Amino acid sequence: MAELRYNPVTKDWVMVASHRQARPQMPQGWCPFCPGSGRVPEEGFTVLRYPNDFPALSQTPPEPDDVAAELFRVRPAYGRCEVLLYSDRHTAAIRDLSDAHVHKLAELWRECYVDMAADKGIEYVYIFENRGEVVGVTMPHPHGQAYGYSYIPKRIQEELSGAGEYYREHARCLFCDLLEEEKGDGRRILFANQHFTVYVPFFSPVTYGVHLCANRHLPNLAAMTTDELHGLGETVRDLAGMYDALFDMAFPYMMCMHSAPTNGLSDIFYHFHIEFIPPLRAADKQQFFASSESGAGAWCNPSRPEEKAEELRRAHSKYLERR
Repeated sequence: MAELRYNPVTKDWVMVASHRQARPQMPQGWCPFCPGSGRVPEEGFTVLRYPNDFPALSQTPPEPDDVAAELFRVRPAYGRCEVLLYSDRHTAAIRDLSDAHVHKLAELWRECYVDMAADKGIEYVYIFENRGEVVGVTMPHPHGQAYGYSYIPKRIQEELSGAGEYYREHARCLFCDLLEEEKGDGRRILFANQHFTVYVPFFSPVTYGVHLCANRHLPNLAAMTTDELHGLGETVRDLAGMYDALFDMAFPYMMCMHSAPTNGLSDIFYHFHIEFIPPLRAADKQQFFASSESGAGAWCNPSRPEEKAEELRRAHSKYLERR
């Protein structure tokens, strides 16, 4: 069963996909994403789009269960779910990929975004990566994912509301102004290049939380020039390398690409950025998103963003020395 159920209190949709409980544990020593599995090209690949074997959303969704009532709204779980493979090597780390390789990866992100956004039934395209067992990853082969939703997720709605209100009051992009203020302060900037800036936000809700923001105002991957797109691949790689150098380990994180909705109505005030949310607050300590965070949405960062930014800057320097 797969369907969408509406929460009238929060005005948000919930994906109900009970068939995903049947996902099998992979046999020891076998990976569907590796050449030889019979699921991907035998000759290997640099990067690859792979259909999700257990999608929560589908372009041919089943009819919802007979559970609807006046306040219990349901609708088919229309959309798309894909896996984006970073390499054909099972043990590859994004920090070690060449410039040419991460350029191909960024081109894959854009290809997937443009393809999904062209579907009139999809309102929001979300590209993301879950990395590390502590995040719940069961498949270590390097990969990200892409979801095409038939609705705009609640978190994005909140960002659109704040950015839209700011634009109406000031006729400027809120994200552009936040970036300029971060640059002016400087204490939380980690590194920057011609096209992107990486920093710990002033209001970061988690330890080692990082934003990657486009220097030029643009709403999505499709709006990027080739140079910007290739720069994005290099910046994401170097950011992952910075994280790995922090504690000399494969640092877990959730990478979340935030783009404007596909209807184009918010392009003028919504700004492409990527949020990195780590589940660790130290090499051996997990940060739990417990009752205050999960139940009330009231975040408490147990660390000072300026101090963590200094640690991450040192880690970035260490990563560059090793490269």
